[in-house]
Amino acid sequence: MSDLLSAVAQDGDRQAFAVLFQYYAPRLKTYMRKLGTEAAVAEELAQDAMLAVWRKAASFDPSRASAGTWIFTIARNLRIDMLRKERRPEINIDDPELVPDPAPRADEVMVTEQSERRVHAVMAGLPAEQTEVVKLSFYEDTPHAEIAARLKIPLGTVKSRLRLAMKRFRSELGDDLP
Repeated sequence: MSDLLSAVAQDGDRQAFAVLFQYYAPRLKTYMRKLGTEAAVAEELAQDAMLAVWRKAASFDPSRASAGTWIFTIARNLRIDMLRKERRPEINIDDPELVPDPAPRADEVMVTEQSERRVHAVMAGLPAEQTEVVKLSFYEDTPHAEIAARLKIPLGTVKSRLRLAMKRFRSELGDDLP
């Protein structure tokens, strides 16, 4: 079989390829079926493997492997590529999760910026110990017990400072409280 493969590589010998195809294509299909591949897919993989043999015949090296080993390796690799492709489905560009959020309208941006400035102004007017507790609780999402441990103050003091800060926010911002 190596000499048939060499004839395909050197001269593009179609008759030699036809002999190779008749011999190996059914064996490749059987091999794929034994690996658990469906009949139609096994047929397609066998044909793809033989097409690759035609295209890559020049890269066959009889000193490294027999013709059969080389051809079956091509088929096995094609099957592996097919399985990988099945595990990583193609991306559907119409998937709603992949559509970016629309840019906010100018008036929404302006309202958000105004709210942020008002919140920062209230934060600046809070006593330092309340500001610290608010930042840890709301900006860093730290649990109250952890804030107490970190600042070495009682849990009740953490809650008290948060309550006083929130009272200040409500009085300053009213219904605009974020």
